[in-house]
Amino acid sequence: MIRPHGADALNPLFIKDQAERNAVLEQAKALPQVCISSAAAANAVMLGGGYFTPLNGYMNKADAMSIARTMRTSADIFFPVPVLNLLSEVSFSVGDKIALTDPNVEGNPIIAVQTVRSIELFSDDELNEVALAVFGTLDKEHPGVAAFYSQGKHIVAGDIEVLNFSYFETEFADTFRTAVQIREQIQDAGWEKVVAFQTRNPMHRAHEELCKMAMQATDSDGCVVHMLLGKLKQGDIPADVRDASIREMVKHYFPENSVMVTGYGFDMLYAGPREAVLHALFRQNMGATHFIIGRDHAGVGDYYGGFDAQAIFDTPELDGALEIEIFRADHTAYSKKLNEVVMMRDAPDHEPEDYILLSGTRMRELLENGIAPPAEISRPEVAKILMDYYQFS
Repeated sequence: MIRPHGADALNPLFIKDQAERNAVLEQAKALPQVCISSAAAANAVMLGGGYFTPLNGYMNKADAMSIARTMRTSADIFFPVPVLNLLSEVSFSVGDKIALTDPNVEGNPIIAVQTVRSIELFSDDELNEVALAVFGTLDKEHPGVAAFYSQGKHIVAGDIEVLNFSYFETEFADTFRTAVQIREQIQDAGWEKVVAFQTRNPMHRAHEELCKMAMQATDSDGCVVHMLLGKLKQGDIPADVRDASIREMVKHYFPENSVMVTGYGFDMLYAGPREAVLHALFRQNMGATHFIIGRDHAGVGDYYGGFDAQAIFDTPELDGALEIEIFRADHTAYSKKLNEVVMMRDAPDHEPEDYILLSGTRMRELLENGIAPPAEISRPEVAKILMDYYQFS
């Protein structure tokens, strides 16, 4: 199998042994209780599941600034975004152990224990530098920027021990998987070449065919549809609805045992190019050899160019940084000439009128009114699930 990033083996920070985990939890009840941000809790989930191998915990200021400038930590580990625990205030000291409590679960249970190695403060200029490097903008209308600035300026660094996977493991029991579990599934399936597809939306015909194209082009044994289960922006379709629609599509339109439908617990950053690299990194950690990056990957609004998330992989900082290979996708649409979904770059003789196209806004209008989109756009089984959601939610 492909090696994890920066290590010979995954580094999951979840305490696997139940007796040990229970003992740590019991001890943690006597520690200072610190309710962390949703972003920091999501980082703990990703660290716990091995997705952020080779990291051992939250980064310090030197790492954050180095990553902003070079995409490498101060120890020269390639990582495209800082993994931080930012707080608005602190009431503990360096050397303390603190119990990190989960803001996303009722009662704020302890999600992890952190050994505090340093407590530092971002200046306004430093905070802005990191935000600009990661998001490409300081506009607080950008949902990722707004979330980043809301967390605070105190940087609490140190190793963590993860006690649970927040709400993901319980609310999405059939879908949430750690990088450890997905590697095991890939190995059990006997897959050697594996293409991964990231989604935060339901999958329509274009996405379905894109996965098939990528599998064929890379000669992959299977595809891991890996959906984001964490916080999205307002108006995005909830994870359980996406999950149901994707499973229905896979059931009817892919060969049996050729697709794994899984999910991961993380809050969407909407960071465009930098987030695309992060997505590639943790797909390598879960065992994928190829990763699909299409138009406006991990983007929002008009903050990024259509193919900026592909172009970043051509920069010197990415040279040799990851082993996973990128499958670069163009805009895909149904061709009336060819009676199939094509990538537009592969159909140079086509004019816009040769495609069946539907904007996201128009798609939503149809679904909200109980009208199925054309079958060339959305599979009827998928459309029904989405119509039910919009009409009865």
